[in-house]
Amino acid sequence: MALLLALGGYGAEAAGALAVGKCGAYGHAFDYGSEHAAISAARDKCKGHCTVIPIKRACAALSVDMVNPCGAHGYAVGPRISTAQNNALRECYNYGGKECVIRAFTCDARG
Repeated sequence: MALLLALGGYGAEAAGALAVGKCGAYGHAFDYGSEHAAISAARDKCKGHCTVIPIKRACAALSVDMVNPCGAHGYAVGPRISTAQNNALRECYNYGGKECVIRAFTCDARG
């Protein structure tokens, strides 16, 4: 399981993104100078067709079902890592997950 976290006050213009793909695939980018750069970096790190969620001064989390990593999953963005993780887990269970766990999380600048 990969856990990713970046905290700190790096800059007011910080931007990030979380890319979410099939079977637990993901990519992340944080504290980039622009949203476009963060989205491109996250997409480049994700294998396959991925949905990209931009984040700015926030946190994002991805959860997957450990019983079937290619099945139910959830992702969320929130002002704090705890909010993003709780909401991502809730989404995974809402989509039928049996043993949902956090697969990845990231925060940019002030998230």
